[in-house]
Amino acid sequence: QVQLVESGGGLVQAGGSLRLSCAASGRSLSNNLMAWFRQAPGEEREFVAAIRWNTAWADYTDSVKGRFTISTDNAKNTAYLQMNSLKPEDTAVYYCAAGLGSWLYRNRAQGYDYWGQGTQVTVSS
Repeated sequence: QVQLVESGGGLVQAGGSLRLSCAASGRSLSNNLMAWFRQAPGEEREFVAAIRWNTAWADYTDSVKGRFTISTDNAKNTAYLQMNSLKPEDTAVYYCAAGLGSWLYRNRAQGYDYWGQGTQVTVSS
């Protein structure tokens, strides 16, 4: 069993930065897919970014390309989402997810087995 705990959310002004962390416990996440999804009030959960652990494979939804960076730290068994140039439309609860699914389905929530509890990100204008 894997437990994921997010941290790093908060309130920031437009143009600011935040770094989200997703600490995993229970077992190593080598060879897993890691991803970040987000859900705004009244909206469906949407894909933000994904990475294949121990590779350079990373992918982003178009709205965050060039602003967000996903990464992993093997020693800490932790994934990160660096968010720069934040916009009010980035406001949402951010969830990290892990799973052994195919890279082909990296942007689908159904492809992930483990989820964190979520961390709130609020960007003021």
